[in-house]
Amino acid sequence: MRNISFDQCRLKALAFQTPLKMSTARGGLKISCTSSKGNSNSITFTKYQGLGNDFILVDNRESSEPKVTPEQAVQLCDRHFGVGGDGVIFALPALESSSDYSMRIFNSDGSEPEMCGNGIRCLARFVADIDGLDPQTYKVDTLAGLIQPAVREDGLVAVDMGEPIFEPALIPTTLAANTEDGKVVNAEIEVVGSRWSCSLVSMGNPHALVFSKDGEDIKVDKLPLEVIGSQFENLPIFPARTNTEFVEVVSRSYVKMRVWERGAGITLACGTGACATVVAGVLEGRIDRECTVELPGGPLEINWRESDNKIIMTGPAELVFSGEARL
Repeated sequence: MRNISFDQCRLKALAFQTPLKMSTARGGLKISCTSSKGNSNSITFTKYQGLGNDFILVDNRESSEPKVTPEQAVQLCDRHFGVGGDGVIFALPALESSSDYSMRIFNSDGSEPEMCGNGIRCLARFVADIDGLDPQTYKVDTLAGLIQPAVREDGLVAVDMGEPIFEPALIPTTLAANTEDGKVVNAEIEVVGSRWSCSLVSMGNPHALVFSKDGEDIKVDKLPLEVIGSQFENLPIFPARTNTEFVEVVSRSYVKMRVWERGAGITLACGTGACATVVAGVLEGRIDRECTVELPGGPLEINWRESDNKIIMTGPAELVFSGEARL
């Protein structure tokens, strides 16, 4: 059984006045409260993680408006005084008649990204688990467009992430394209006194991919990510801020990556970032279209298909625990 300490999540029994019942559920920890007092200002949630990128999942399909405000999401994501997480994800009613449901996410700082690759894997597993459905493919509306995650029998989730976007205005960036086909590849930018080679890709959200510093390939374990991450995120050349991935190429089929996520900071994994990593690596001639991206939380398998230009991301999504939190 997984253990959870009281200072990790503000549950209904936060003041230790109410006994808790705990039991394992689908490999995770289920937390429930025996109090009869009730609390209308609370929310039922389930926590999932994909390679350590952890999210608070809320079944919001009876309403088109999230049950939690951005300010409340910040409180819930606090790892000392809340549940703890990189974001709060809502399963909402579908926006299109042909879709199954829609997704919105509030980051741990209260901002709202267009999409989250690890998050949508967790969302697909969450909906499949609570609905008791067999493995299948879902059509999910997001702010980045239609995304189709497939829950597989082996427990992994494969996601059709769509096609990468390269037009500078759509990334968005104020940098001008430096290739004949309108991409920003190997552009040199200066951050904290060093010259970084950077390629830009959007997966519905912006990514800056960095493979070298001052003319030398980087070693991701030696980077002071806590110092340079926010500097990249808030560069004026990114009007909507940016996610930044620092990549070390081990072979043409295997890379190591660390990420600074816009609105969340250092995280253990980023699905859209892993996809953008492979795209940028191919554009720079460093790696193949099928590649394993090793993140601090574990590996993701990425395939940028030449046949239709779509990217398939495959990785885990696992239940951690369920509970009820005060708002």
